[in-house]
Amino acid sequence: MPLPHVAAEIAPLFERSGLAPLRLGGRTLLPIVQGGMGIGVSAHRLAGSVAALGGVGTLSAVDLRRHHPDLMARTQGLAARAGDEVQAKAAIDAANVEALKREVALARERAQGRGLIAMNVMRAVAEYAAYVRASLEAGVDAVVVGAGLPLDLPDLAADHPQVALVPILSDARGVALVVKKWERKKRLPDAIVIEHPKHAGGHLGAAKIADLGDPRFEFERVLPEVQAFLRAAGVEREVPLIAAGGIRTFEDIARLQSLGAAAVQLGTPFAVTEEGDAHPEFKRVLAQARDDDIVEFTSVAGLPARAVATPWLRRYLQVEAKLQAVAHARRRCTKAFDCLAQCGLRDGLAGWGQFCIDQQLAAALKGDVARGLFFRGAGRLPFGDQIRSVRELVERLLRPGQPLPA
Repeated sequence: MPLPHVAAEIAPLFERSGLAPLRLGGRTLLPIVQGGMGIGVSAHRLAGSVAALGGVGTLSAVDLRRHHPDLMARTQGLAARAGDEVQAKAAIDAANVEALKREVALARERAQGRGLIAMNVMRAVAEYAAYVRASLEAGVDAVVVGAGLPLDLPDLAADHPQVALVPILSDARGVALVVKKWERKKRLPDAIVIEHPKHAGGHLGAAKIADLGDPRFEFERVLPEVQAFLRAAGVEREVPLIAAGGIRTFEDIARLQSLGAAAVQLGTPFAVTEEGDAHPEFKRVLAQARDDDIVEFTSVAGLPARAVATPWLRRYLQVEAKLQAVAHARRRCTKAFDCLAQCGLRDGLAGWGQFCIDQQLAAALKGDVARGLFFRGAGRLPFGDQIRSVRELVERLLRPGQPLPA
């Protein structure tokens, strides 16, 4: 099997594994996708390193300026200047778009023509359309969209038919809705990520926390259901499925391929690699967390979320009900950023999170354990609490008989 987009040192191991490749964007790839993680957790070092081996490396579009000191200096203090919120937001948005384009170029340089470079854009962010357009202009190979239904993605990408469009969904009902809407626009998803909200990290694809364990999300159910829908629509061969959430071993990949998935997506195991773009303390917190350290709560975006119960999050959850009881619309975003289209804190939405998600995620990126929000998936990690390289992780995933550390 010719594998020109897979690293020469990885190709023999993959061929011996017996796993099927992922065919996406006109390339034959490893069936391993690195999930997009903001703010800045998956930037060019991580995404480019995964792609360089022959997988899909995914940047996250949100607030990438935090990896660029000159752009941070340019936007420093803008949030504190009352009266010019419009100009402040425009300057921050422009800095983030510039950072996004820099990061794509750096990821491509690191990938050296191998793998695939994707950009994850949350549908829930205020600058969703601008980030999608900037990613397309920057030359990404794929745009991945979650945290909402990307019904307008084909319109935004109409001038870039060569770029793969990949929605993140969690059940067959959502898949059917997106595929039918996209078909009217003469476009199909180039792949679909099927994310299990019971196991994934960050924002989760369920309406509320009580739904996270709903049987309709189980891979054994949702993958055959989605396949049946795609088969009935006559497009089963055209839309590969990528299973996401709780995948840690070769055996997990083999099982999911037997259920109909073409590939798998992993987030947390890649976040804690040496090449991960976050601070070493961020990686330590995620790697050392055990299941009873991980909690589910409602994000400021109104979605269930999963994270490590660090000091800030524990304190917040103790007063969450009180904060929600007095929630009220505010005149302006405290960060002059308005990162979300709808924000529980800014818009006074009772029942939604009541904190600044940009501020807390940025603190985590810098390794601030006392103040940060550390998103993490459930379950043990492939190397336990060790921080290893992307290559070591990929090789481990391609080898059978590698049990998880106790």
